[in-house]
Amino acid sequence: MAATRHSQLKLDSEIERARAECQWERIQSLAGQLSSKSPDPAGDDFGDLLLAEALLEQCLKGNVAKLKDCIPLMEKQEPKMRAAKKYLTNILNRGKLTPKYLTEAMLILGKLHYIEGSYRDATSMYARAGIDDISVEDEPLYRMRLVTEAFVIKGLSLERSPASIASRARLSEREEEVTACFEKASWLAQVYLQKLEKLSSGTPSRHLKSSVSSQDFELTYFLEAALQSAYVAHLKKGNILKGMKELRDVLRIVETKATQTFKMTAARHLAEVLLHSSSEDCYWNPLSEPPPDLENKEEHSFISSTRRQKPQLHSGENLYCPQDNIEEALLLLLISESMANRDAVISRAPDQKEDRAVSLQNASAVYDLLSITMGRRGQYVMLSECLERAMKFACGEFHLWYQLALSMIACGKSAYAVSVLRECAKLRPADPTVPLLAAKVCIKPLHRLEEGIQFAKLVTEMGEDAGELQAKGFLALGLLYSLQATDAVVKSKQDDLHKKALHALERAHLLAQDDHQIIMYLALQLALVRQISDAIEHLQEALKFCNDDLNSLHLLALLFSAQKDYGHALEVINMAVSEYPENFSILFTKIKLEWVLKGPEEALVTCRHMLNLCQTLFHVSQISGSEKETSLAEEQMTPKPSAIHLALPDVHDPDSGSQRASSIAASRLELAMSEITMQSAAHKSGPVQLWMSLEQIWLKAAELFMEQQHLKEAGFCIQEAASLFPTSHAVLYMRGKLAEMKGCLEEAKQLYDEALTVNPDGVKIMHSLGLILNRLGRRTLAEKVLRDAVQIQSTSHEAWNSLGEALQAQGKSEAAVECFLTALDLESSSPILPFTVIPREL
Repeated sequence: MAATRHSQLKLDSEIERARAECQWERIQSLAGQLSSKSPDPAGDDFGDLLLAEALLEQCLKGNVAKLKDCIPLMEKQEPKMRAAKKYLTNILNRGKLTPKYLTEAMLILGKLHYIEGSYRDATSMYARAGIDDISVEDEPLYRMRLVTEAFVIKGLSLERSPASIASRARLSEREEEVTACFEKASWLAQVYLQKLEKLSSGTPSRHLKSSVSSQDFELTYFLEAALQSAYVAHLKKGNILKGMKELRDVLRIVETKATQTFKMTAARHLAEVLLHSSSEDCYWNPLSEPPPDLENKEEHSFISSTRRQKPQLHSGENLYCPQDNIEEALLLLLISESMANRDAVISRAPDQKEDRAVSLQNASAVYDLLSITMGRRGQYVMLSECLERAMKFACGEFHLWYQLALSMIACGKSAYAVSVLRECAKLRPADPTVPLLAAKVCIKPLHRLEEGIQFAKLVTEMGEDAGELQAKGFLALGLLYSLQATDAVVKSKQDDLHKKALHALERAHLLAQDDHQIIMYLALQLALVRQISDAIEHLQEALKFCNDDLNSLHLLALLFSAQKDYGHALEVINMAVSEYPENFSILFTKIKLEWVLKGPEEALVTCRHMLNLCQTLFHVSQISGSEKETSLAEEQMTPKPSAIHLALPDVHDPDSGSQRASSIAASRLELAMSEITMQSAAHKSGPVQLWMSLEQIWLKAAELFMEQQHLKEAGFCIQEAASLFPTSHAVLYMRGKLAEMKGCLEEAKQLYDEALTVNPDGVKIMHSLGLILNRLGRRTLAEKVLRDAVQIQSTSHEAWNSLGEALQAQGKSEAAVECFLTALDLESSSPILPFTVIPREL
């Protein structure tokens, strides 16, 4: 007798455990054992109850997709559900079970009514069971699961029940009841899962085979709904504060292995709310209560009764607390990203295809939000590092690869970005935006022209499939050929590349005849080959479509200056300055025009204005005594944060306009050497381009002072430029010019040699060096240097004229005459500054 009782107790214990862990196949086996031991198997209602629950849960497991889409299950199509309903109806009709098990039968039948779409019947069944009065204290764990699911199903049933005239009057009361159900279900689900994990982790070794660990425990549809229902209900009603509070409470609860995926989803949802529906002005940190004035704006929400059992919360001292909504969102998303990476499914096995898709979808959602969050704070380096970690499971996923490329472009990792864009082009070969973006990066800042041409051709070869972007593809191709022509040192190759550039730009114009950018660059290309009249004609067409375009106005001024119409050129520049008062490139052109038209004194006024412009954008501090002796400025600038965009010239020397690869390399070398030799690092915190422009202002002022024979002031200006970039080829060149004006020809020659060492393709440096060598009597070497200059820049009339002088000094009169005639021809169409100061970029 004692053995029988012990066997029965053991069986009851196994049944309770299996029901708590949702082992429905084992429940069916145990129900069979229970029936075999019962004296009346046909009347064993408890066994029927177990079978009904197991059959219903197996039916639910196979129809999760329909449940998520709110599609009712048809009894005639679901034999397991039909059998479960028959069992439960018979049990309740007979009423032989104890009240405890009869209540459980009602809870299970209420669930069945819900999934078949009988929402009123489900609500009535739960009212009959009296779920509000059911206690889960000191009860088996499976009973807490049943009550949890009952509350969430009751809330869902009330939401979906059709509203009658009478129910509309108590709609607010119903909404409060729904919220209360969801809140109870949420915290009961957390308590249940924490207890389940303790139960599983405390399983003796002899029972491990028959138990399910919490890591293997799969959340049922209704348990997952219970975890999410409370905060979702608040957010759907527009109660943002209550939704945020519920989400924060959920995230503070000690997680179980079964809730890890849910926690990642909840963290992502809270981040979405913080980014979309919360501002920094109305933010409150997680450890405090929301301001009363914000709470009063939201609808009153039913406050659930005091919870006897509470889930375990994370606690500790000196916990980190975010200070604004972006900070909290970023923290949440970084946690979610860590979890997404940890749980990523990277196996390419066919049987894991669905799991891999879910893993990728979760990760993509997190990385999209990270892009928004970090983009708001400009943290593109951190974003690119996060996206690089995603590459382990982003095989073949274009979206994440493209996000990585964009983040790398934003943080200045241009070379890496091009490599990633190449992979993106392989993943989506029919998308013209990818190679077009790669070509844009190759043009600037990388200046990898041959590679850019390959990307541009990918777009042009798509033909009509590229749509409107086909014209942009030909534009990119034209700009790349044009830049290659500028780099070329052989005249025949220059001419060939200019023809290719012109042809590509004409094709672009035919495809997009109203695109002012394409027309402007076509005009620029015509200007580069000195077809000035045609260039002006096309430029006037571009200005009809966009009369305030900066580059168009700048180019028009240069074209007027090429026709020696300096008055109209200055009028256009003044118009451009009024539209773009902080653009240094047009201000340098204005200085040059004022120098020619009104003299150096007027140009110095513009130099002073440019220095004042820098001072308005940057904090100032007192400077040394030597600087006070100049007539330009009495203060040295240190950077301050500024949101104003400065349009700066693309090149180190505004007069050269050179964008050739060697000049870019020279500029990088100068920056590196200047950082090594710099005594004061005060300027390093500012943008490098700004300090390069400041150097140009001082050097331009020095040149104007030299024109006035004010050599002392010129020396002070050069000294200021040297304090910014000590090894700059432009600084060395101006020092050479100053030495030359002082009559120190050997010193000037040495300084020109040093400048040429830093920038081997500097045409102005070669020109001045050739003149010095000619004056020093070293005419053969002067001829060689000047021939190199005209070979690099065949449109420099000054270099041709100086070459003619060197040849004439050697008695080569015929060759000298040819050089002079070439110089005259070029000078007649030469602009005040080279056309290449107009940036060629997409």
